[in-house]
Order: sequence, then C-alpha cells, then structure tokens
Amino acid sequence: MQTNLLIAATLLYLVCAFLPADRARTIAAGTALAWLVHGAGLWMDVVVPGSLRLGFAAMLSSALWISVGAYWIENRNFALDGLRRIVMPVAAIACALQALFPGALIALAGRTPMFGWHIAIATLAYSTLTIAAFHAVLMALQESRLHTRTEKVTFLSSALDQLPALLTMEKLLFRMIGFGFVLLSLTVLSGIVFSEQLFGQALKWDHKSVFTLLSWLLFAALLAGRHFRGWRGKTALSFTLAGFATLLLAYVGSRFVLEVVLHRSYA
Repeated sequence: MQTNLLIAATLLYLVCAFLPADRARTIAAGTALAWLVHGAGLWMDVVVPGSLRLGFAAMLSSALWISVGAYWIENRNFALDGLRRIVMPVAAIACALQALFPGALIALAGRTPMFGWHIAIATLAYSTLTIAAFHAVLMALQESRLHTRTEKVTFLSSALDQLPALLTMEKLLFRMIGFGFVLLSLTVLSGIVFSEQLFGQALKWDHKSVFTLLSWLLFAALLAGRHFRGWRGKTALSFTLAGFATLLLAYVGSRFVLEVVLHRSYA
C-alpha cells in the first residue's frame, strides 16, 4: 500500500513541477494533495508497530516532505514559484528512492525513549536546512541572471524572474538557517544524551558525529559572521551550501554507503 502511495506522490510532484506558473491554484491544490499522499506513504512505511524503518531513502524522503510543506506555506506569503521548479522534482526522486530502498527495521524494545525524539529533531533540522540549501541555490541563480541577463526565455529563467527581490530572499534564507541551527543544536545535544545511554560514552566519534559537528560549526560561523561582520551574498551562500553538503554526508551519505554499497543494516 505504502509503495503505491509513494509512486502516486512521485507522479503528483512531477505534474506540479511542470505546470505553468499561471495555474497557481491548481499548483497549490496539487502540491497539497501530493504532500498528503507522500506523508501517508511515509508514515505507513516508517512507523511499524514496535519498530521504526530507517534508511537513507526514508531520511531523504522525510526531509523533502517537510521541505515541500515549508515551501507551500512560504509561497502563500512570498512569490516563491521558482523554488517549486527545484523542490518538486527532488521530492519526486526522494519518493521513488524510498519505494526502491525501504531501509531496515529497528526494534524499539529496549531502546531509550530519547531515541524517537532524537530521530524526530534530527529530521526536522535536516529538513529545514535542506529547504535553506534549495533557497541558496535559487539565490545564486538569481544573482547570476542579474549579471548575465538575456532575452531568451527558458523554463528556469521564467521561474527566476518571478522570485522576490534578492534582499527579501536573503532575509528568508537567514530566517530558515537560524531556525535550522536551533534544531541542529538540539540534535547534537540529544545525540550526546542518547549516545551516553546507549553506548556508555558522551559522544561516539564516528563519521556521522564528525560531519554533524562540522556542519554545526559551519552554520554557527555563518550566523556569527552575519551578526558581527554583516556577511551576505556569495560568502553566505558558500557557507550555507558547505554546511548542507556536510550534513548530507552525515545523515544520507553514511546510510547510503551502509545500505546500498556495503549492504549492511543501520541497526
């Protein structure tokens, strides 16, 4: 059942991605429907009585599900149609990957109650910073178009022309990064508590912990630079994308290597 829902969400996301911008109401309704179908398939796949099904595809799918919801809400307040052209196809890919790579079941019996909270907070942090990364990519494309503007109208250029001014985009970017950083900080703190209860040590120094802490440091440096030095433009975009890439390696990359390359369970 959940596989059919994920396939349906994939098709709906693709339809929403390629609808013309003047079909705003159809796009909004289609996005809401795709998001609900995606959420139902995600819940049925991940939440199993007495267990959780975790994997790189489930984590990526969860992040994109929240990202689509954030886009849908923000698009009601700001004209962010250009973001749709990037988020929707990636969300479709994430749904398809979850249908193909369901992950492994992890029994909750004997696990600390902190485990579920840690996974939930980590997913929220990763999702918020994912949408910030999409936002940063759009800003980079938007700035490039201002300097190399041509008369040729393409699928992407028409979407970029419908975005708010760069200053408004930058304000939204740092709002998302600030919220994501708070969630990432909670993820690190809950991870320390969780690691101590499970492994008997305050922090397990594996590749996931190292990349997560590195990402936290990058986003902390960005927010500090913004506050004290007024960082913006290319500097802010570079730090945002570097921090997201590091977080991607921590949460999705490690699970992809374990499940697909090494054929090992996360548990």
